[in-house]
Amino acid sequence: MQFIETRGNDGHRPASVSFSQAMLEPMASFGGLYVPERLPALGLPFLEAHRNSDYKTLARAVLDAYAIDIEPAVIDEALARYDDFDDPAQPVPVVRVDDELFVAELYHGPTRAFKDMALQPFGVVLSRLAQARDEHYLILAATSGDTGPATLETFKDQANVKVACLYPDGGTSDVQRLQMVTEDAANLKVIGIHGDFDDAQTALKSLLSSTRFQQALGERDTRLSAANSVNFGRIVFQQIYHIHSYLELVRQGRIAIGDKVYLNVPSGNFGNALGGYYAMKMGLPVEKILISSNANNVLTDWIKTGCYDLRGRDVITTSSPAMDILKSSNVERVLFDLFGAQRTRELMQALDEDGFYQLSEEETAHLQAIFAADHANDEDVASAIRETFEKRGYLIDPHTATCLKAHRNARDQALPDIVYSTAEWTKFSPTIAQALTGKTGAHDIDALKAISEKTGLPIPPMIAALFERPIAQPTVIDKADIESEILAFL
Repeated sequence: MQFIETRGNDGHRPASVSFSQAMLEPMASFGGLYVPERLPALGLPFLEAHRNSDYKTLARAVLDAYAIDIEPAVIDEALARYDDFDDPAQPVPVVRVDDELFVAELYHGPTRAFKDMALQPFGVVLSRLAQARDEHYLILAATSGDTGPATLETFKDQANVKVACLYPDGGTSDVQRLQMVTEDAANLKVIGIHGDFDDAQTALKSLLSSTRFQQALGERDTRLSAANSVNFGRIVFQQIYHIHSYLELVRQGRIAIGDKVYLNVPSGNFGNALGGYYAMKMGLPVEKILISSNANNVLTDWIKTGCYDLRGRDVITTSSPAMDILKSSNVERVLFDLFGAQRTRELMQALDEDGFYQLSEEETAHLQAIFAADHANDEDVASAIRETFEKRGYLIDPHTATCLKAHRNARDQALPDIVYSTAEWTKFSPTIAQALTGKTGAHDIDALKAISEKTGLPIPPMIAALFERPIAQPTVIDKADIESEILAFL
């Protein structure tokens, strides 16, 4: 399958590229992104054929449907990374929490967050491509807390690859920060910046499209790629767990193949939601995709009004920091799929230049036929964490907690709702400890111990060990110094 560009072609790049080329060089003409020229048609026969497939078998079938140009042996090696999850036979458990409420636990990988689902196999594929081509790559990543640790974990000590990871200083949990700054592999560079995630992501996109930066890399015999979900190599793996979660409900006898469900996704950079959208377009029976935001509710407003408006908005620091984002990159891929390249380019140019765009009434109706949305403030989040544990004995993190308000308010039919739990409770322990005990101000290690004592849940060894490891990556700089810091690292 070939991949085309969301904003059209500038005449200087190929009109279409292979999967491997889109993965290695993810930025397209006019600052756009790569998307498949068509989506595979899976449908009910595919679901029936994989009713009892394990996760890796299902994943191979989805990748085969895309006909990607990656050697089968490399795909097998990449999918084998799921063997390092808590339960290799079931990397994504789907748990019933309440009537019509099911949670797909995406956090059972090495960094305890959903980014492992895509980044663990992604890192293997990209590094093997680089080795096969005898090329050297700098992988850029911007993180609001979870992409960074997962990227560093998958690429550490990999041949032909170096990683520069940008994170907002003070904008992640202690555990997330420690997962990054204690990494000591020689091919990894972690850079804290004075700013928020949008600043980090803007810097990443600017470097990806900078001719001067690429020339400087060329002088160092290095090419440039990215591990954020601007890279379709991430997105292709994020479709699989939506299909798996649906089939889990079938296997549990909760639904029959063909029954519709809701997919309920914490907003973030919209890659998780995009994976669900593509799965829906390929034939997964989905009534609607619910987008759950925190106080940074630009996506809620967009879905309800058709206006994506950044004017006068600054990122609000919340108890669900991985969603403290205003400009979600993967919305662009939805715009392309719904309205085409020319309209997408117009809309994204308006957002870049004017800080907003307005969909037409017809376009808004089209959007609302697929998505519904709600947002939760920090009080809503704390209440959801506390009540879910007290009434159901089930512990959720703050990002998952935002989904419970959408579960109540955004569904218009009494259908099963699959909530995608994007992080383990250990990643945001002070918020959870406060919700459960009412006590504020605990450091992560104290909060972890308090939660473990109250709930009986053990602290995973890879989390407990973080507090004993030395800081290997202390760099924190101004945004203006990012390029020079990365070049000095190389």
